[in-house]
Amino acid sequence: MSFEVLRNAFISVAEEMGAALVRTAYSPNIKERRDCSAAVFDIQGEMVSQAEHIPVHLGAMPESVKAALKLYPTGEWNEGDIVILNDPFEGGTHLPDITFISPVIYNDEVAGFVANRAHHADIGGSAPGSMPGAASEIFQEGLRIPPIKFVEEGNINQALWRLLLANVRTPIEREGDLQAQLASNTTGVTRYKAILKKYSPSVIFTFLADFHTYSRQRMLQQLQQIPQGNFIFTDYMDNDGISTIPVQLSVKVSTHHNHIIFDFTGSSPQTQGNINAPFAVTLSSSYYVLRCVTDPNIPVNAGCYSPLEVIAPQGSVLNPIPPAAVSAGNVETSQRIVDVLFGALEQVIPDRIPAASQGTMNNLTIGGLIPRTMQSFTFYETIGGGLGARPSAHGIDGIHSHMTNTANTPIEALETAYPLRVLRYHFRSKSGGSGQYHGGMGIRRDIEILSDTAVVSVQSERRHFAPWGLQGGNPGKRGKNLHFHAGKWKEIPGKVTFPAQKGDIISIRTPGGGGFGNTKKSITQEE
Repeated sequence: MSFEVLRNAFISVAEEMGAALVRTAYSPNIKERRDCSAAVFDIQGEMVSQAEHIPVHLGAMPESVKAALKLYPTGEWNEGDIVILNDPFEGGTHLPDITFISPVIYNDEVAGFVANRAHHADIGGSAPGSMPGAASEIFQEGLRIPPIKFVEEGNINQALWRLLLANVRTPIEREGDLQAQLASNTTGVTRYKAILKKYSPSVIFTFLADFHTYSRQRMLQQLQQIPQGNFIFTDYMDNDGISTIPVQLSVKVSTHHNHIIFDFTGSSPQTQGNINAPFAVTLSSSYYVLRCVTDPNIPVNAGCYSPLEVIAPQGSVLNPIPPAAVSAGNVETSQRIVDVLFGALEQVIPDRIPAASQGTMNNLTIGGLIPRTMQSFTFYETIGGGLGARPSAHGIDGIHSHMTNTANTPIEALETAYPLRVLRYHFRSKSGGSGQYHGGMGIRRDIEILSDTAVVSVQSERRHFAPWGLQGGNPGKRGKNLHFHAGKWKEIPGKVTFPAQKGDIISIRTPGGGGFGNTKKSITQEE
């Protein structure tokens, strides 16, 4: 009983951190879309627990904590310290995702860490929102922050604070969100200390060691049920945003009774465009898939993932070296990694694998000036699409699938905060692939620009290669992006940045999910 009590106590720490962050955030992206995550770590920087937030954040966050510990060993942390970072080559995902890491000091010693990560709607760079459609190096994507103490013994580094706010387009919004992240970590430290006080450090440290072992054993039990062998699959991303050449992602999954290997050797070299996925993102996507195909009730911690080995050659699109551009690698390539792994695992455990989901986050960023105040704004959101049909169920319509777990921005919040108007927002009829079970429908979202001038950036996928079906199911409908300007609609590329004017309309039409099973055995949604 005490094991379950402590397990849930640590999960509650992460959940409360997330609630504090959302409740106190300034921007609609965090307050409304909940584009943020929180987790708890032990003294070695191994994950203890996480809230059910954003998969791509959470799987990569341990790499950030380890990067911070490499620079600041345990003995160099003091009460009230907070390390900030967003460097994708130091455990980050992409530059808009800023991570805060705090030590939990108890009896004058480090007893663990808490961390949160939040997507900021602007962190500088060549385009508003820091998500340019066709960046060729990371310097174009914003301010890159290596692990550095942002707060020392409770005192904010004012020079760093001014530097950060001077390099973003929306400093008031950024300041509010950064303060929310500070509050989140303060909450986490307080709750972690309460657990230590109630049960004593010796009891907690013993529990944490046992907790990792328990999750590892549960995962090994699952792996023993999977037939052994090597299973290969290849899929393609539309392009890198600069060239029109498709980008290959290949994996060989090797299953063993006591471990499993995801080997991405054979994937394309790192690209000139920004779809390169930092290795932390590749790890995160791999962790997510492993959890999907095994028992979802296994506690998520370092022990859960310890039987998994991930191989991605350095210099490849799934493990790039600086100064590679990476902003779409986090949001787009992560989704395709999931598809590739599912495609390989379908060959060995077909009863657990869905058809391909929309395979993109449909990132839309609009920046410009608010007419009534002449202050800068940056609007950012991801848009849901169709979930792939499953072996025994239809796909789900208009959902954020796989590596994202956010909401769409409510229309009321969007129109209140920004000079934008939502004209259409509905499902794309018949966009899900047909089959015995049909894929979920995509979404159409049309947004009119009310600012005199603006800059629009789109990062999206599955505009050329449709989400595939399984076992005779048909593919989902591909996505499409359009720009209404000067009385005419024009289709725009999947990855693009361009100027827009007042009265222009941006239409994002997201992909549907793939179908599952032979269409001769089709089951209607009502059935």
